[in-house]
Formats: sequence, C-alpha cells, structure tokens
Amino acid sequence: MSADIKSVNSTPVLVVIVNYRVADLVINCLRSLLHEVQLLPGMQVVIVDNDSNDSSVNKIAHAIETEGWGSWASLISSKINGGFAYGNNIAIRPALETTAPPPYYLLLNPDTVVRPNAVKALVDFMEEHPDAGITVSAAEDEDGNIWPYAYRFPSIWSELDSGLRLGIVSQILSKYTILQKMSVDQPLSVDWFQGAAMMIRCQVFEKVGLMDEEYFLYYEETDFCLQAKRAGWSCWYVPQSRIKHLGGQSTGVTTPGLRKRLPQYWFDSRCRYYIKNHGLLYAALVDVVWIFGFSLWSLRRIIQRKPYTDHPHLFGDFLRNSVLLTRIPHFRKRTI
Repeated sequence: MSADIKSVNSTPVLVVIVNYRVADLVINCLRSLLHEVQLLPGMQVVIVDNDSNDSSVNKIAHAIETEGWGSWASLISSKINGGFAYGNNIAIRPALETTAPPPYYLLLNPDTVVRPNAVKALVDFMEEHPDAGITVSAAEDEDGNIWPYAYRFPSIWSELDSGLRLGIVSQILSKYTILQKMSVDQPLSVDWFQGAAMMIRCQVFEKVGLMDEEYFLYYEETDFCLQAKRAGWSCWYVPQSRIKHLGGQSTGVTTPGLRKRLPQYWFDSRCRYYIKNHGLLYAALVDVVWIFGFSLWSLRRIIQRKPYTDHPHLFGDFLRNSVLLTRIPHFRKRTI
C-alpha cells in the first residue's frame, strides 16, 4: 500500500509517522489526530513502515480502512529499514516534488498522543513568525508533567561537562551544557529540541535539503536544526502545542528505568555529527575531553562509593568507537 502523492498537493500540513514494530502505538497516535484533521481541513498523514517484518503493515492498513481514515491517512511500506531520517524522507521527498508542495511538514513519533489543537498551534505560530523554520511541541510524560529542558548544540564544553559531572564545573559551563532549563509556559528560541513532534517549513527543506540519511538514529534532528540555523532559520519551542510522549518504544535505549547498552549506531551518529559539522580534529579533541572527564568521574565515583548508573560498558564502547583509536567509520544505513 503506498501513499497517493497527488493527495498532498492541497494540504496545509503533511504529517509523517515512521513506524518500526509499534503498530498499536501508531494506531493510537492516528486516533489522537482526528481532532487536528477537523481543525486543519486537507491535512494529510503518511505512515512509513521501516521494514518492521512483523504484522505492522497489516495492522495499520486494517485500522485505516475500518476506522474510515482513508481520506487523510495513507501507508508506505519500505523494503528496508534505513533509519529515522530515511523513513521520513520517503514521505517528504515526493511531496516536495509536487507542483504545490505542502507549506508545513510535521515529523511525529509513533509513541505520541497528540493533544487537541497541538498541530494547529504550531501552524499558527509559524504563520505569525515567518523567520521560524522549525517549531516543536511541549512534551508531556505519562503523568502529564512537561519536559522543562531545551537543548544546546553539542560542543567540546558540553562533552567535558557530560564526562566530568562536577558541580562547580557545570556551573562555570552553564552556558554551554546540553540541557537548557526553560519556562514551560513561554515560547522560546532554542538550538534544538527532541523531535517527537517537529514541524518544518517547506522553505527550510528547499534551502538545506532533506534530513541526512547517513544518520541511522540519533543526532539527525540536532544536525538538521544546525543546518537550518546556519541557513538563517530559527527553531522555536511552542508550549501552546502539547503532545504526550512515551519515549524509546522502538529501541528501548531511552526507556526510563532501563539501562541498555548503547547501540553501534549511536556512536556512529555522534562521530558523524562532529566530523561533518566541526571537522576531524575537533572530533578528536571532543573525544579526548570526554574520556578525560569520564575517567575522573569514574575515579571519584569509586572513592565516594557512588552507584553506577550509566549505560553498560559505556567507557569501553566509547573507546572502541573513538576517532582516536579506530579508523573513521564508513557511514552507511544500518538496521536495529
């Protein structure tokens, strides 16, 4: 089953959901979009199944048919699992090539529940702020609490803080740390934000291109926001738009309470981000700084008898994947 590209010609928003073995969550997400479809006539939703090799395609197709969603929802079954950027681009690329491409594209995680007016609030904000190239929704956890942090672009200073974990150093580097405390009730211009619900203006794709498919998973949103910023577009957190985000359902890497070994593609994505955007020398310096900081933290943790709370084998895996000890990885599409 494939999306009818002609159907997106007149839509104000194209919503893209990439599925990997979470069909029930996708169906629940689609159900939460019903209100937005009514608020934004012509809105289209394309689900891309990233070669789940389970019952996902049949389940989602059946739900679209039996629930009567066929006028606004369609499904593309990819023959390979090329990752998050690859899956989104499958739906976005043909839409951009139409004679009247949609002005806005919402990248929506399958493990989300869209609150009423969430999509329209993003559209309204972008209509009122023509310099805003990207907007993101506020993310609620299962208890309804809003995630109170935005993110700064990674740098050598944020890596030092991430490895060292020393209060006084964190205070000194507070302007460079990844996490940026913010008011959850006020719009804020940010470097980047978690992409559970990220709306992108058509002109941003026209200026910087599609998302980089060499990232299998992780860092692709960070990289895309950086390219947009370098091209003169701003990214905004819009709290009037809210979604409930379960998080980590496809991979389990970020699932709360679950300490899972970081996958190879996480290290590959991190390496690609630094080399692509800052060069090989900077990437090497970043690795040195993190290794130094984490080594000091590990010694302090042992002396103070603090519990180990990091991902299993983190230090060893980091060393093996560092540009200092290995050849530069050949970036290619990987599967989970």
